[in-house]
Amino acid sequence: MRDPINYADLIPELRAWNNGAGIDVESWIASVGNYEQLIAYGKVLWPEFMEYDDCVFFADRFAKDNYRAFMDQTKQNKRAVETVMNHTHIMDICCNAQPRPNRDMILFVGRLLKDIWQAKLSRDFPKRCITVSFPEEHQDDLLHYEVSFFQER
Repeated sequence: MRDPINYADLIPELRAWNNGAGIDVESWIASVGNYEQLIAYGKVLWPEFMEYDDCVFFADRFAKDNYRAFMDQTKQNKRAVETVMNHTHIMDICCNAQPRPNRDMILFVGRLLKDIWQAKLSRDFPKRCITVSFPEEHQDDLLHYEVSFFQER
């Protein structure tokens, strides 16, 4: 079991509110958030998936030409193709964010995506054995942290 989440460490701005007395996450969201961002984050957190040729992919990222090219490159290894076509670099989600995220932030987001995508994929494809992967080994370059999913074959 993981330690309780310390949101003030993950969102340093929380501590600056109320003349340094801080603010809780829900109050901060109510103060600075907006519905357009909430809807956009919803698409990242709860994406649409699709099936093609006994594989599962992000619906909005799938391209038949890419699929065929990766199938050729991997000698028809569908698991490898799903893995590469379904990967997301955590740093790419908010690539222009300032301040830049630290490793704890990247790990939090990666774990969150892994859990949410696993729940959605299990719900959408209950008869398939789909694994969501988020390797957490230390990386010097935060760009190397990525989440992906594939079917166990």
